[in-house]
Amino acid sequence: MDDNSYRGMSSDNVKGLVLALSSSFFIGSSFIVKKKGLKKAGASGVRAGAGGYSYLYEPLWWIGMITMVVGEIANFAAYAFAPAILVTPLGALSIIISAALAHVILKERLHIFGVLGCALCVVGSTAIVLHAPQEQQIESVTEVWDLATEPAFLFYAAVIIASVSILIIYYIPEYGQTHIMVYIGVCSLVGSLSVMGVKALGIALKLTFSGMNQFIYPQTWVFMIVVAVCVLTQMNYLNMALDTFNTAVVSPIYYVMFTSFTILASVIMFKDWDHQNPTQIVTEMCGFVTILSGTFLLHKTKDMADGGSPLQSSRLPRYEGEDGFRLEEIPLKGLRSYDPQ
Repeated sequence: MDDNSYRGMSSDNVKGLVLALSSSFFIGSSFIVKKKGLKKAGASGVRAGAGGYSYLYEPLWWIGMITMVVGEIANFAAYAFAPAILVTPLGALSIIISAALAHVILKERLHIFGVLGCALCVVGSTAIVLHAPQEQQIESVTEVWDLATEPAFLFYAAVIIASVSILIIYYIPEYGQTHIMVYIGVCSLVGSLSVMGVKALGIALKLTFSGMNQFIYPQTWVFMIVVAVCVLTQMNYLNMALDTFNTAVVSPIYYVMFTSFTILASVIMFKDWDHQNPTQIVTEMCGFVTILSGTFLLHKTKDMADGGSPLQSSRLPRYEGEDGFRLEEIPLKGLRSYDPQ
C-alpha cells in the first residue's frame, strides 16, 4: 500500500466508517420504533399483520420510517467515502442493535443461543463480503442497462418475479400469519432487484453531479420506477412481518436472506465470480453455511421463547363470528395440543 492510499484511508475512510456506524444505529433502531408504532396502531385499528394500514396514521411508525430513511441515506453516503469492503460488513451491526433494543425496550427476550445465532450471522455475512470481488467500474447508466438486459440476469429477474407472485397469491393468505419465511421471503427476493436499481441510480446521480447528466436517458427513469415499486413492496410485507413475529428474529433473518440474494444478483449481473480464485469462492460458501447455522439457532431461540414451533406465530388471530362472539388474541404458550381423533 502506497502513501497516497494510506492517506486516503486515514481521511475519507474515517468518514465512511462513521457514516456506516451511524447507518447501522439508525436502521437497527428503526425496527424497534416501527414495531412500537405498529403495536399502538394495532390496538385501535386493524393490525398490519391482518392486512390493515392503520399504522399510516400513527406518528410513531412514521418516526421509525424516517429513522430508517436517515440510516439508508447515511449508508449510501458511506459508499462515497469508503470502499464497499469496509462499509457493507458494518451493516450487520444493525442486527445486534435491533436485538439489544428489542430485549430492553420491547421486552422480547433473546436466549443465549439467539445471541450466538446473531454472532454467526454476522461472522458468515462478513466472511462473504470480505472475500467478495471488487465491482467493475461503471461510467454510464447505459452500461448498467446492458448488464441488466443480458439473458442470465433477465432469467434471474423472471424467476424472482414469478416466485414473489406465487408467494403473494398462494402462500401469504394461507401461511403468512404462521410462517415467518413467507413475508421475509417476499422482502428479500424483491430487495435483490431493488439494490440493482439503487446501484444504477447511484451511478446516475454521481455522474450527473460531476457534469454528465444521466437523466436524459430513459433507462434512468426505468430504474427509478423499478426501485419505487420494489421498495414499496418491501415496506408493506416487512411491516406485516414485524407486526406478526418477534423483532429479534425478523431483523437478522431478513438481513441474512436479503444479503444472500443481493450477492447472488450482483454475481449474476456483474459476473463477479469470473475473476475469483477457488479459495475465495470456497470461503464465500463457508460463509453461507455459517449464516444458515445462525439462522437455525435464531429459529430455535423463538421455539424456546414461545414453547412452540419457531416458524409459527405465538398468538391466535381475532375472529368475530356471525353471532357476534369474538375470540381475542391469546398467547399459545402453556396451551396443550388437542387431537380431535
